[in-house]
Amino acid sequence: MQQAWREKIALVSLIILVCGIVVYLTIFLTMTFCPESVSKTQSNIYQVNRTDKTAGVIGVRGIAYSTNEATWRGVITFNITAGMDMTPYFSVPLPDECTSDKIKEFRASQYDVCSGDNGSGNCPLGDVDDGIKNNNLKSMDDRPIGYDWSDVGSGYFVINGNVLNLTPYLMSVGSEPSGDMLDEAIFAAANNGLVDASLLFQRTAKMKAATACLIARFGAGQLAKDTPGCFAVNLFNYIALIIIGGIVLSRFIMAVIFQYFLSWQLVRRPPRSKVRPLSYNAAAPWAGKKPQTGAAAGKIGKGDDDELYTIMLVTCYSEGEESIRGTCDSLCGTTFSDSHKLLFIVADGIIKGSGNDRSTPDICIDLIEQEESFRDPQPCSYLAVAAGSKQHNMAKVYCGHYVVNEHRTPCLVVIKCGAPEEQDAAKPGNRGKRDSQMILMNFFSNVVHNERMVPLEYDLFRKVHFLMNVTPDLFEIVLMVDADTKVYEDSLRLLVNCMNNDQLIMGLCGETKIANKRDSWVTAIQVFEYYISHHLSKAFES
Repeated sequence: MQQAWREKIALVSLIILVCGIVVYLTIFLTMTFCPESVSKTQSNIYQVNRTDKTAGVIGVRGIAYSTNEATWRGVITFNITAGMDMTPYFSVPLPDECTSDKIKEFRASQYDVCSGDNGSGNCPLGDVDDGIKNNNLKSMDDRPIGYDWSDVGSGYFVINGNVLNLTPYLMSVGSEPSGDMLDEAIFAAANNGLVDASLLFQRTAKMKAATACLIARFGAGQLAKDTPGCFAVNLFNYIALIIIGGIVLSRFIMAVIFQYFLSWQLVRRPPRSKVRPLSYNAAAPWAGKKPQTGAAAGKIGKGDDDELYTIMLVTCYSEGEESIRGTCDSLCGTTFSDSHKLLFIVADGIIKGSGNDRSTPDICIDLIEQEESFRDPQPCSYLAVAAGSKQHNMAKVYCGHYVVNEHRTPCLVVIKCGAPEEQDAAKPGNRGKRDSQMILMNFFSNVVHNERMVPLEYDLFRKVHFLMNVTPDLFEIVLMVDADTKVYEDSLRLLVNCMNNDQLIMGLCGETKIANKRDSWVTAIQVFEYYISHHLSKAFES
């Protein structure tokens, strides 16, 4: 029990972890690497040289202003282009980023670009704040000016995504650097045509501080490209979309191919060339021998050549007579020869279900016409799927026929009655559904491989041989259903056809439908789940 709980906790923990990862990737990945402020900035940018959207818009210190109502009061001669940087036409006061003592030694941090020929008429529009107001430039909600890489021309370069216009400074100071570290970097970028000069300004702490000063003084806008974080998020989303969409589409297409082009070929009656001869263990001790107790009374009959010997396993626990009888009626009523099918009912312990007037074993025994030769079976031992003293269990095997309409199907009823020491327990013999299935599977495993059998398996062997007039090693198919399941008349025939048509098939499942789908909304929504599970998931896997 401790181990089971540990496994449950471990599985739940893994599920929570995986769900947390999915939630993070779906919701919070974008917030982490591409914050809303960044994404909004990129979407609100006015692009340089885009006349369709940026006509009549200029940039001052990287911020967009409209010139549609401008009244120029300065002596200027220029042609306004979309997104043009007009900061050099204004006198810009020294920003706070340039007042630090450790960068005052750099000429570019203190030089007045209006004192020389800066190429813009020595700042003809006066102070920047007054000039914007006097010339009636209208702010565009502080939206930035954006540059593409192709827009970064001579005198411009990019530092950490910010576009700087160093043209007025370079024209004012001439062609010779002052010799300080900052000037050397500026002229190196200008003379070598570097578009992205970020690395040149990251070498020392002083250069990083000077970089902030340059951006504040000469900033002309921002690089209108996604940041690496936004680019990575978009790339991840596209890849995830392609992968998930591809998987969903592939599953759908393959399911359709199986449903409409392959499945009908599997379920049709096989040609005689595909029908295999009956295989059996010729080296087994029982090969060629007749049942020691004779054969079952009545005509056994002969099935078609393409009918494989089939066991129909029904596991019961606490179901009522109506439920068990409905299942057995549907199984025995299938369009499959009674001579090639055997109904195998296992009652999991001496249990009386709620609302039943008899115990489940009594209900199962009363369903069949018992053979007189085996009317009072004795309990036989076997090894159950359990631990400790529960591993030893005992069961009785009742032998007879299940009769419904014109069908008289051979039937075995295995009642797990428990060892003598547990007869006074609440549920003697109860070991679970898995143990009920393993009774049959272990039996066939020992028969096929000629291994040592336990007493219960000897009893099963003798009674199968008696009922079917063939040894159990001729059986090839096991159809497993619960005691609350009904099957269609042609179900067994279709499943066996699949096995005959494709020798590589080792397991099959039919479509499960809800019988009481109109009882409540819960049963109604299960219809969709079962339909998708079969027609999409299982069809794709097939």
